[in-house]
Amino acid sequence: METPISMASLLLLFSSFLFFLESTKAGASTTAGSIAFTTLGRSRYSFDIFSLSIASQSDSISLSQETQLTDGVSVNFNGFFPSSNSLLYVSERNGSHHLLLDLLPSIEQVPLTPHSVFADSGKTHFDITPNLDSVSMKDRPSLSGENLIYVSTHEPSSSPRKSWAGVYSTHISNLNTIRLTPDDVADFSPAVSPSGYWTAVASLSVWSGEVEELNTDLYLFRTSDGSQRNFIEHHAGWPCWSDDSTLYFHRRDESGWWGVYKAVLSITGDAISLISVDRITPTGFHAFTPAASPGLPGVVAIATRRPDSEYRHVELVDLRNKGKYSYIEVTRNVKPFSHHYNPFLSPDGSRIGYHRCRGSSNGNPPLLFENLKSIAPKEFSLFRFDGSYPSFSPDGNHIAFVGLPGVYVANTDGTGSIKEILSGNAFPTAWDWKREGVIYTSYGPDFASERTRVDIISIYIGNNDNEPVIKRLTTGGENNAFPSPSPDGKWIVFRSGRSGHKNLYIMDSMKGESTGLYQLTEGPWTDTMCSWSPDGEWIAFSSDRENPGGGSFAIYMVHPNGTGLRRVVHSGEGGRANHPAFSPDSKKLVFTSDYAGVSAEPISNPHHYQPYGDIFTINIDGSGIRRLTHNSYEDGTPAWTKFFLEPKDVSESLKGSAYCGFDDCHWLNIAANHNEIDGKSC
Repeated sequence: METPISMASLLLLFSSFLFFLESTKAGASTTAGSIAFTTLGRSRYSFDIFSLSIASQSDSISLSQETQLTDGVSVNFNGFFPSSNSLLYVSERNGSHHLLLDLLPSIEQVPLTPHSVFADSGKTHFDITPNLDSVSMKDRPSLSGENLIYVSTHEPSSSPRKSWAGVYSTHISNLNTIRLTPDDVADFSPAVSPSGYWTAVASLSVWSGEVEELNTDLYLFRTSDGSQRNFIEHHAGWPCWSDDSTLYFHRRDESGWWGVYKAVLSITGDAISLISVDRITPTGFHAFTPAASPGLPGVVAIATRRPDSEYRHVELVDLRNKGKYSYIEVTRNVKPFSHHYNPFLSPDGSRIGYHRCRGSSNGNPPLLFENLKSIAPKEFSLFRFDGSYPSFSPDGNHIAFVGLPGVYVANTDGTGSIKEILSGNAFPTAWDWKREGVIYTSYGPDFASERTRVDIISIYIGNNDNEPVIKRLTTGGENNAFPSPSPDGKWIVFRSGRSGHKNLYIMDSMKGESTGLYQLTEGPWTDTMCSWSPDGEWIAFSSDRENPGGGSFAIYMVHPNGTGLRRVVHSGEGGRANHPAFSPDSKKLVFTSDYAGVSAEPISNPHHYQPYGDIFTINIDGSGIRRLTHNSYEDGTPAWTKFFLEPKDVSESLKGSAYCGFDDCHWLNIAANHNEIDGKSC
């Protein structure tokens, strides 16, 4: 077994690490303009890490009361116990991902360097985030001796639609960082063996757009340098070690049930062979994201979705009685109506941890605007917005958005109340550039066929004392959607399925199609999500015209008179680039895309229809693509205003019931007869 590094040594090393990071921080910059986008459910996560103590006898296991370990303010998740009295975890705070080390209250007191730590609620915290890039995702951290092992997305892949996720090692004393994952390969969910010699990963060389299970393969490599990379097993994810020759992992079987498997290895020096693979959880319920510990042999922690509960819970599986495995509920008796994610165990087996939504216990409301670190602070501030399809008013003082259902308007500075201006389902929103208080949207079901009744409407909210005035602008009713007004306020471009295909049309912004239509694009494909440039020269849109019906969308631009059609960006074969919006100077586009692939195993997160969307910008000539967001969520529907919003969080006032208003993955739902898995797609 590897000799653990002493806590005093850790503190000394982290002191120098933190001092280095503070000394390399960039200075402030002047900024102009702002981008806002939505992330499905993210504003409701409010994740904290919780723990219970484990008392294990030869034939029984008992658990203590639940204890909250993290700050109750940030979004804290994917924990790791370096020891029974310390916690390493991911925290989304101050606009970016951080890797934090907490010394838990029961730790023996040791001398601390004053500039390197700060106290908070009886704990001592260290920010040990490697200084690799101003913006990137950091995930699944662990400590191996003096090395921090983690996933990062700071290095771009060589081609579109390849994941940027790789496993890295940073020495916490000299800060040297090396990539352990080969180039053009994505590694997720790293787990270091008890000896520290080997790291197991779920690896992906080719991603074909999967949104439920990635069909990763299990590989091992030397933790020190990534060498001696060995293939172990196809179709395996989320590995963990119970000893240096025993791994557990999850996979989904042919019938759709997720299960946990045990792999026994033979390791002699650098020679590795697989002896056996056995399933340890039965069908009839889902079991996934396993965790094990050398201090608790024969016991595995798992997350489950069972037929008699709509919630994800954590359980312990006691494998010590070979004739009959027993299951010990960990979270269901503590918090039965909450989802619990990604369990982990301390090295001595005395603690089990996981993360869940903390609810409204801290009294802090969800954020209307969550400030994120911008890669180009001189160009724009960047915000995650709590609502779909946001759009800024021409004066920058208001923002319209949809709640699916409902259309709402809020002040961008967070003052006042959020006002509903339309009930029922509508999407997206766009403000008239000339007529104050006029918002366009499409009223009807989203993601519908060409012949579905959906109409473009205008909503006048100019007089706040009166009810909004609604006017229908299309009469065909055949999936008329995504209105975008011209900058002179005279015209609207929109998509319609009236020809049997979704193409683009232009109509009068006040009189609608009653005065006639101009068909801008025509063909047996889908042109959609259109946006008129502020200078009036271009209309950008998303289209599958290169492979109609194939599911792949690229972004194109065309002049309003139908000339100059050109493709701006394509996310590789089968890829998606959607929801383009112009920069205020009309020289760039912001959009959402799978251009950077997927960044984590989707089952480790709550529900996302497409767990791969990130926000990008690109010059309108197709050059200079830049990734703005790095996470494992679904970011989408961006908007860009010329007005600069101060890079700070803006809260909203909501009832406590909304704090944890997100779903678990829909494809984990088990049908009422308990024998079938719901076919919904996450």
